[in-house]
Amino acid sequence: MSIAVVVGNPKARSRTYQAAHLVAERLAGRPADLSIDLTDLGPALLDWSDQGIADLVAAVQACDLVVVASPTYKASYTGLLKLFLDRFGGGSLAGVTAVPVMLGGHWKHALAADLLLKPVLVELGATCPTAGLFLLDSEWDAGPALDSWLEQARKQVAATIGQA
Repeated sequence: MSIAVVVGNPKARSRTYQAAHLVAERLAGRPADLSIDLTDLGPALLDWSDQGIADLVAAVQACDLVVVASPTYKASYTGLLKLFLDRFGGGSLAGVTAVPVMLGGHWKHALAADLLLKPVLVELGATCPTAGLFLLDSEWDAGPALDSWLEQARKQVAATIGQA
């Protein structure tokens, strides 16, 4: 099983980045094979002819599992993540299991992963078998929200990628 993490936080190696890697490792039992911190890509994200970005898109499309993570900005995912997701054609993530993860400062944004990020991933063809995961910035690495989500999500992801 190949695993990718895509993080759309404008701050390099952010809590969102750390949380996404933690989720991927806890779901799969090992670290991700591919880690994309979109802030590292800079202006290349705006250049539709950039081969490096095209190669990253192809690498994500070839993965079995991708954790897509963003902080909550203005009650949605970041424009940085939108720039990258715009590179994927409709249906181009068919066969990929995707897990939407969002971090935020207050529980009032808890539905953002399901209402905003998950539909985009599905439109791109990904299978999203789990509820979107929302974690508070202050407790992304511990606490009952992550543990209870993982208990159910592990089974759902395993069934989707044929490891049930």
